[in-house]
Amino acid sequence: MLDFLLESNALTERIWGVFDQLWPALLLLIFGWWAVKLMKKLVVKTLKRKLDESAALFLGQLVHALLLVLLFIAVLSQMGVNTTSLLAALGAAGLAVGLALKDSLQNLASGFLLIAIKPFKKGDYIEGAGTGGSVEKMALLHTYLKTPDNKVVMIPNSSLVGSNLVNYSTEPQRRMDIRVGISYDDDLRKAKDLLLQLAAKDERALQDPEPRVIIIDFGDNSVNLSLRVWASQDDFWFLQWDLMEEVKATFDTHGITIPFPQRDVHHYQH
Repeated sequence: MLDFLLESNALTERIWGVFDQLWPALLLLIFGWWAVKLMKKLVVKTLKRKLDESAALFLGQLVHALLLVLLFIAVLSQMGVNTTSLLAALGAAGLAVGLALKDSLQNLASGFLLIAIKPFKKGDYIEGAGTGGSVEKMALLHTYLKTPDNKVVMIPNSSLVGSNLVNYSTEPQRRMDIRVGISYDDDLRKAKDLLLQLAAKDERALQDPEPRVIIIDFGDNSVNLSLRVWASQDDFWFLQWDLMEEVKATFDTHGITIPFPQRDVHHYQH
């Protein structure tokens, strides 16, 4: 009976000993988790004053990940785990994981490069890696674009760095090129004047630089013209769509033919 009581006391002491180690670690985990989230918000808020929102969010995510690693190491240390040997093991494991996740590390490094060169900011319409869309956010490994038809595309950062990247939103104005072909039998001067009149009467079409109509080439079935008009970023697409509709209606009214590909077949009777 005495031995049983002694064993029970020893077990109770062990349980209380484990509890004495666990509850400080649990409190550290709870308050540490809250502090890490608060620190991330403060870092992002501070960086937004100097950097673009997408870059600030990228660095905020990186700081958040590093602080979480430090928090878990501190919690394990509080529980009595030998963190020195643990860090050595994590270092060896990290090397193996780094070799296995080579592409992910490349995306991470590319994210830092995108922040450094600042080729775009949130809301810009860009075209890269074969995809076009407005920049939603830049994460640690990927950049998120929203396409005009409201699809979200996730592009690896390394793909944006390693390919041609076009930013359509950098400049306040853009030039549109509306290509139209006319018949070889039509009056070239009249067609050019009609195109210039369309550009002149629309207030969204800028007059400085002034609109121009040039001959691009002589095609198999038509003389190919290009109406070049400058517009602001906000008016660009709507103006282009309206002008294309007006070109067709005006040419129909004035008898200007927009040819389509055709062939003349000659049949000889022997």
